[in-house]
Amino acid sequence: MPSVIEAQPSPLPFDASRTALVIIDMQRDFLEPGGFGESLGNDVSLLAAAVPPCRAVLDAARAAGLLVVHTREGHCPDLSDAPPAKLERGEPTARIGQPGPMGRILIRGEPGHDIVPALAPRPGEPVVDKPGKGAFYATDLADILAARTIATLLVCGVTTEVCVHTTVREANDRGYRCVVIADACGSYIPEFHEAGLAMIKAQGGIFGWVSDSGSVIAALGRHG
Repeated sequence: MPSVIEAQPSPLPFDASRTALVIIDMQRDFLEPGGFGESLGNDVSLLAAAVPPCRAVLDAARAAGLLVVHTREGHCPDLSDAPPAKLERGEPTARIGQPGPMGRILIRGEPGHDIVPALAPRPGEPVVDKPGKGAFYATDLADILAARTIATLLVCGVTTEVCVHTTVREANDRGYRCVVIADACGSYIPEFHEAGLAMIKAQGGIFGWVSDSGSVIAALGRHG
């Protein structure tokens, strides 16, 4: 018998053997005090609040034997994978590739590009380095999921309205059922967080389902 996640707009049965947890862009530059996000005037505590629920879900997913995938947004040091329109965005001193508080901004291998220690990947857990907002664009995520015949994605991370939303939309078009874990996501702009979640579950779940960490953990525990 499949387990069921309590969610909106409706409960969702799922097969744990075909379910993956996808943790999106929980990177130091976005979440930590003194990082690039804070240097732009953002309140990073709004994103950091998602770390404990995300960690709780991560622990439950590992215990249940789910595939766990981590993503990081960033670019090659030579910026060959960054389109000009993206490189030209923002103030000249705060653009991709420029020196930032934790190394070059959005560059792979720099300290700020790392995932926060509380959510550090374990050996064997795929880490998808993506050059765009969505986790499927120019990455091997689709191949990773196909190799495990994954059908359902449990999604958390930052920010709700940008990289989480783009990934869920991409996944929806590819036929995946997505459950966004509301308290394990975050945005620098709270109203964008709320609007992003509302869009996902609207009209009978046009992009997917919205749940919370407690409900997801309970469902994974029932599976175990």
